[in-house]
Amino acid sequence: MYQNKKILAIVPARGGSKGIPLKNLRLINGVPMIGLVGDVIKDVASIDRAVVSTDHEEIAHFAQKHGIDAPFRRPKDLSGDRIGDLEVLTHALLATEKDDGQHYDIIVMLQPTSPLRRAEHVRDTIQKMIDGEYDAVWTISETDTKAHPYKQLIFDDGIMDYYDQQHADKIIARQQLSTLYHRNGVAYAISRKCLLEQKNIKGKKTGAVLINEPMVSIDTEFDIELVEFLLSRKGT
Repeated sequence: MYQNKKILAIVPARGGSKGIPLKNLRLINGVPMIGLVGDVIKDVASIDRAVVSTDHEEIAHFAQKHGIDAPFRRPKDLSGDRIGDLEVLTHALLATEKDDGQHYDIIVMLQPTSPLRRAEHVRDTIQKMIDGEYDAVWTISETDTKAHPYKQLIFDDGIMDYYDQQHADKIIARQQLSTLYHRNGVAYAISRKCLLEQKNIKGKKTGAVLINEPMVSIDTEFDIELVEFLLSRKGT
């Protein structure tokens, strides 16, 4: 328990990823991504328990090997690629509470696909959640102006146009663009009430922790190569 809050870390890691088969078991510096999450969790003392939500036995095995409990298996109807985080986290929270008889105040979602995360990122997210009495806190990164919505295009049936025609042709220099941010998948802290009563992972009062260093959320083989390159530059 930390500051009178019982904290549960949930690691969603289904086995049916399509872009990279068994993505959560891919090795980064010789360690499966599911294992990297467990190694980070060990350095976050405020987390009372960590569980994996998976439908795959090998993922469960490596999760347990790295200190993440696997007391249940995710049901088939929650294991498809069109299932949202809300449903997965709600099931995992209730299944864990049934398993250990505890009541958790804060749920921290840690996706294995952000292998550059460090323990301090998770600690900062939890601390901000508690200090600000937020419904939720997400980690975010600043979006490169090249990816700003006003600079995006659509291409359909051989015709190209601006994604946002109302604003795009008025933008001449990148300095005119407002600063935008995107979720980087490093950590999400969500209150129990937000999850079960508001039925959302982004509550009415949601804060953010800005991470000012490269973060990669792995979806493709190139993302893995990029992570390995960034780690090699750090000498890790």
